Formats: sequence, structure tokens, C-alpha cells
Amino acid sequence: MRIFRILKKPITTEKTSVLEMTTNTYVFEVDSSATKIDIKKSISELYKVEVASVNVLHTREKFKYGKKRWMQLRKRSTKKAYVTLKDPKAKIDFSIIK
Repeated sequence: MRIFRILKKPITTEKTSVLEMTTNTYVFEVDSSATKIDIKKSISELYKVEVASVNVLHTREKFKYGKKRWMQLRKRSTKKAYVTLKDPKAKIDFSIIK
């Protein structure tokens, strides 16, 4: 699998920024067929950092109804990867791919 197909985008929210500061953990949205080994290799190649662990989370598809019963909105299912770095001083800069 190609490196750029595995990592779709980084997720930056309040919760993930707190994780970055406290436990040096970054969150990425990844391809649904990617494994932990693929994710670890792609992050180490793209950002030139050592990865300690990768945890994967599947989110299910959610439905929300609008004002009328026939209006149905869908939130797609995704796969997230929580990546912890070995070096506590190492940082990932999302704007630059090395």
C-alpha cells in the first residue's frame, strides 16, 4: 500500500491537542484497510520520527434525522490511529513533510 494512501489527514481538536502536549500522542484518520504496521511505517517515513505504539479505533456510521422524518443525515464510518512517539521531545509538524 502506498504511504500517501494510508494516512488521510491528521485530526486536530481540543482533545487531540491535549494528548499531544501530555502524552506525545498524535491522531490520524487512516485508510480502512490499513494495519498497525502500515501506519507505523508510513509515519516514520513521512515525518522521520520513531513510533512507540499505534492504537486503532473504528467509528461506526451514525444517523441523524432532520426536522422531517424523511430527512436522514449520515455521518460516515472512519478509522482513527492514535500514534505515540518514543522520544518525548520529538514533535510532528503537519505543515512540512520531510
